[in-house]
Amino acid sequence: MILSNQLIYWYLQNKRDLPWRKTKSPYKVWLSEIMLQQTRVAQGLPYFLKFVEAFPTVFDLAESKESTVLKLWQGLGYYSRARNLHFTSKYISDELNGIFPNNYKELLKLKGVGDYTASAIASICYDEPVAVVDGNVYRVLSRFFGINTAINSTKGIKEFKELAGTLIDASQPGTYNQAIMDFGALHCKPQNPLCNACPLSESCVALEKNLVKELPVKEKKLKIKKRYFNYLVIVTENQKTLFNERIGKGIWQGLYEFPLIETKKAVSEKELVEDEQFLTLFPNKTTMSLFNNEDIVHKLSHQHLFTKFWIIKTKKVSQKTIEWNEIKKYPTPILIDKFLNEYLNMK
Repeated sequence: MILSNQLIYWYLQNKRDLPWRKTKSPYKVWLSEIMLQQTRVAQGLPYFLKFVEAFPTVFDLAESKESTVLKLWQGLGYYSRARNLHFTSKYISDELNGIFPNNYKELLKLKGVGDYTASAIASICYDEPVAVVDGNVYRVLSRFFGINTAINSTKGIKEFKELAGTLIDASQPGTYNQAIMDFGALHCKPQNPLCNACPLSESCVALEKNLVKELPVKEKKLKIKKRYFNYLVIVTENQKTLFNERIGKGIWQGLYEFPLIETKKAVSEKELVEDEQFLTLFPNKTTMSLFNNEDIVHKLSHQHLFTKFWIIKTKKVSQKTIEWNEIKKYPTPILIDKFLNEYLNMK
């Protein structure tokens, strides 16, 4: 039995019951695929349900405010996905009359849609025989064929894409793509794969040569950058605070945060109050205390944020403020949302 038939047979017996699999709506498939980039199904599923309820159609999503989209996305991470989602919904709504492109090449032109997402939508919704290649697919193919080319190298990306294309079942490409992804997620897992009960075991090179733990191969990651964040949590006498939108192209664009002083290393209260940014913001007397005695370490893909939250009580500030009882309405990074939950429960 050829590989595609074995995987589809396994899939029909073991597939996960997921809401986006009950439709060929390109809107819902697109939404799910964008959400599941860098995200486990268990984490993404409740977000998908929330989004479909809030935005039943691409027109509803397009008519919403970006801040509303970001607030619903809060906690899912990689927020550029949400901004691209919103941008693309407007393009599809305004320029394409709400109709998604119906082939891989045109789907690939949409902002935020790469090879994987375009392949998934084209195969699942339009039966175009284009192979998906995600982390699960890399793992299954590298182990089954015993390929040690790094999956995050230019050579590896090309090699695995070409191989995947030769294996796809042209008569049911969407089913095959979902089969190999589910097989990687549920059976040929990164840790503790179910090799003893594997339908592919007789032909798996990695199993035969005892290479299961060594494959797939990845090139070394980029060096992790350490950053030191000092958030100034302002509490005025009339219960207002400063909470501003992050701008620019860095992390968390479009999300809201307290005034931030970033330093080159962890700093003491004395060092912080002598900082030029602090003196500009607080020329008058303040009362200051550290909320967390130890740095909160928030890990992103290529950087770790060592964060302190400083509670600063002052009569007033010159900048535009918001009411404390309004603060949870704003979209924020999960780092700040966790702080707010703890801080507000103590007040």
